[in-house]
Amino acid sequence: MEIKEYIRSMSSSSGDVLDSVERWAHLHTAQPQMLCGSYEGRLLTMLCRSLNAKNAVEIGAFVGYSTICIARGLADGGVLHSFEINEEYKDVILRHLSMADVDNRVALHIGDAKVLISQLIPDDCRNVDFAFIDADKRHTRDYYDMLVPRMRRGGIIVVDNVLWGGKVLDLERNRDIDTQYINVFNEYVKTDKRVENILLDIRDGLMICSVL
Repeated sequence: MEIKEYIRSMSSSSGDVLDSVERWAHLHTAQPQMLCGSYEGRLLTMLCRSLNAKNAVEIGAFVGYSTICIARGLADGGVLHSFEINEEYKDVILRHLSMADVDNRVALHIGDAKVLISQLIPDDCRNVDFAFIDADKRHTRDYYDMLVPRMRRGGIIVVDNVLWGGKVLDLERNRDIDTQYINVFNEYVKTDKRVENILLDIRDGLMICSVL
């Protein structure tokens, strides 16, 4: 048995709905690897639940897999504001949220999160408990800097794909712009006095930031 198989076998099941969402992504999208997957998804749910999160933000919903995971971890009466720039995924996301019976916990916003967040969430509210960033890598720092002032003390920001397939380990060889932006972001968070952070070697790398 491979170590990943063992880990999965010893972890709680993600459930039939998420399995169906994953199958749909593999059948109908060109980049199904954009799904966060069951292991990371369970972590998102557990982090939200441990925070007793009532206000959450997601930037980059794709087909709604991570959206479901976050929504499942919310406290009673909690709301997840999920931002997805690709309008063609709207109906798919809504269908998947309904299948998982979490549609009443999610406010889906289609458009540019850099614009919409400013319109929907005051920059001095400081009441966001949990945030997940999994969108355009060139703007990850922009999303992060918009969220930090809106987070409550002790709130958690999770950023996906910060290892970028290991490319960040060899910047001389990997000169593509996404790799460079991700590395700059990682360095930025490391020195950001507003948070404590840890980079976890989970899937494609997760940056976990606790807001001070």
